[in-house]
Amino acid sequence: MTHALYALPHSLYSGRVRAYLIKNNIPFQEFSCGVESFKTEILPLAKLATIPALRTPEGQVIRDGGAIIEYFESATGRPCQPLTPRQQIISGLFDLIGAEGLLRPAMHYRWNFPEENLSFLHYHFFHAQRVHPDRDAKTQYMMDKMRYAATVFGVNDGSRNLVETIYMEFLLALDKHFEQYPYLLGWKPCIGDFGLLGPMFAHLGRDPKPLQIMQQQAPNVYRWVERMNRSYQDASEQYEAGSDFLADDEIPNSLLCVLSIVAEDLVPETQAAAESINSWLSENPVSSGDRASRYLGQNNCRARFRVREQAIEAGAQPYRFLQLQLVQDTHSACNVAERASIDSMLTDCGLQSLLTTKLSRRLEQRDNLEVWV
Repeated sequence: MTHALYALPHSLYSGRVRAYLIKNNIPFQEFSCGVESFKTEILPLAKLATIPALRTPEGQVIRDGGAIIEYFESATGRPCQPLTPRQQIISGLFDLIGAEGLLRPAMHYRWNFPEENLSFLHYHFFHAQRVHPDRDAKTQYMMDKMRYAATVFGVNDGSRNLVETIYMEFLLALDKHFEQYPYLLGWKPCIGDFGLLGPMFAHLGRDPKPLQIMQQQAPNVYRWVERMNRSYQDASEQYEAGSDFLADDEIPNSLLCVLSIVAEDLVPETQAAAESINSWLSENPVSSGDRASRYLGQNNCRARFRVREQAIEAGAQPYRFLQLQLVQDTHSACNVAERASIDSMLTDCGLQSLLTTKLSRRLEQRDNLEVWV
């Protein structure tokens, strides 16, 4: 019973799912989205030409990395979901950070170092295109499109130094955490590990320029990237390794330090994005089931915010809030004492306001599309 994964080696969101399949010993064969079957067999059911997409042995097609992981988690007793409330919240937050919170450094380190990266990127984008007389032109078009997307996410000459500074602080703090533990929450990967791997593998741990930085300055993070793509635990450095999440709902201080750095960027952007999208919703009434597109700066739907006194502008994307809803729903399902413990933890690292930052309409995934409820 082999699943078909349509993905690309250099795709940020593909890495999230690929690692999940590997770690959970789920048989699969990977295909490029450039093959004919993606267009003729997958796209009509996936609805959007995005990757990753999965076709099950029964023929069901699932688009979006989060939806693919949820498909397997719900069917197998949620092996990668911590059982305790604080760890569930932290796992969900890192899933959000991987999907949305690290897009600026991921795009910056991919596209703003052409001397180091360009030939490597051209190889991958070229081979993502089917053999065709216009293959070179299509390759250049896709590279230009993604290079432009980097500016939509807020990467420009004015933000470059800030993006690099915050990323390096994040990387070094994460390195200190992985010096102690092979995964975010101990001795096995949680949902947050897979989410975080997206940008940390395909862009920041694989493209030549950021790969060199990671290998030289954060070797423990690089080892985590390696082990996330291996079916076994791969923690030989840990001579007293365990086999499960940390006991007693423990969250290491080293991980809270990482979140404190992330909060400086993630919180103001999320708040600004919510304000922008809510304003758009007030002017553009939507019906239940209407598609919630990623906008990418269309319709003047922009998030304007400040990080360390520097102004940044980025596209406001509803998908961020689909991810955030999961964290907020987990918090709401906790009892009073558990919520108080979570609130205290998130207050200490500057993330507590994310629990109350919401859109005026809920979102859900329905028939392979993100829609308004």
